[in-house]
Amino acid sequence: MRMILASTNRGKYREMKEQLLPCGTELLFGGDLPSPPHVEETGATYEENALLKARAWALSAKLPVIADDSGLEVDALGGAPGVHSARVVPGKDSARTEWLLEAIKGADDRSARFVCSIAVVFPDERSPLTVTEYCTGRIAESPAGESGFGYDPVFIPDGYDKTFSELGPDIKNAVSHRAKAVKSIAEILKRVIE
Repeated sequence: MRMILASTNRGKYREMKEQLLPCGTELLFGGDLPSPPHVEETGATYEENALLKARAWALSAKLPVIADDSGLEVDALGGAPGVHSARVVPGKDSARTEWLLEAIKGADDRSARFVCSIAVVFPDERSPLTVTEYCTGRIAESPAGESGFGYDPVFIPDGYDKTFSELGPDIKNAVSHRAKAVKSIAEILKRVIE
């Protein structure tokens, strides 16, 4: 089955492409479309935002679409930045990381979790598929590592003493919120394709 990723984020595409191959899904990069739709993420939950994106892209592309919405929930911030993680402050990922570290400066509780909801929408009348998964951990005192994107330089997953950026893609693709969500949706898709 050919499916489009409703994203122009190449990092996200690389993470998801390999994980979907075993279920018989060829993932196409949304950034290669001539005019990818722009979707306002107005949902109150990650799942609502994933569905908004998947529906808009499926309507535009006339192919099955997979979309995700993810975010970081920090306990010391009452769950913020949450669904606003990618746009809590304007600018690059480093600006959001700086904002986060300043916001929890001096906090004793640095626990956090990444959340990822994935939605698959088909261009026909089939019901959409959705999953939500989590990766718990804590926020580092300062950024470390070179790989990954987003908050990866400051997120230390449970069971490790290094950030996602330091751990690298192999470990991240095994334990992250997105990895777990892609694995769950791949298992569902495999049953749908069969």
